[in-house]
Amino acid sequence: MIVLFALIGFLSGSMMFSYWLGLLASKNIRHYGDGNPGAFNLWHVAGYKHGILGVILDFLKGYIPISFMMSKGYVSGTGIVPVAVATILGHVFSPFLKWRGGKGIAVTFGVWSALTSFRVSIAYAVILAMLYVIAVILNKGKATSSEVDGLMVVVGMLTLVLFLYYKSYQMYIYDIWFANLLIITYTNREKLYKLYKDVYEKRHEKNAVTR
Repeated sequence: MIVLFALIGFLSGSMMFSYWLGLLASKNIRHYGDGNPGAFNLWHVAGYKHGILGVILDFLKGYIPISFMMSKGYVSGTGIVPVAVATILGHVFSPFLKWRGGKGIAVTFGVWSALTSFRVSIAYAVILAMLYVIAVILNKGKATSSEVDGLMVVVGMLTLVLFLYYKSYQMYIYDIWFANLLIITYTNREKLYKLYKDVYEKRHEKNAVTR
């Protein structure tokens, strides 16, 4: 039964609402920006109205299946782990887009909201907001780059473990967190590499000038 529920979660997560909303707006969002078929790229391409709807739908596809299964007692304890992880993976590896999906941010918030009655998702949002403020200050008031945003998402998820420890969550929650961290890191791997490369090249140029 756990396998069946995990498949249901994966199917729910794989529904690419933001991509389909973009097509309804005559925009293939995979051809814009970083090509991400998620809600935030939809926001930039098709405007805030479509973007907000995309965020809501991507959130709900993570929230509804987990919340429903838990409320009915279909899954509990460690049995929640494969279902929660599969739901996020469905967005990242959607069969509707030839196994290439989005970054998984909105669906992540949906899953954690269902798992912890919004507590962990709110904590993650607060952490991301704090990191964004710090990044803007360090960037002298300028907007952050897409690469920095990707780094903040990963660092924010990594930092989230402190909140889990503070609230004394059960071990299976840490399993979901670790899997989520790996997924988020994977989906942002290109941004992280580009940021590392840019920092390395700047440092190399600075050292060359100093010599």
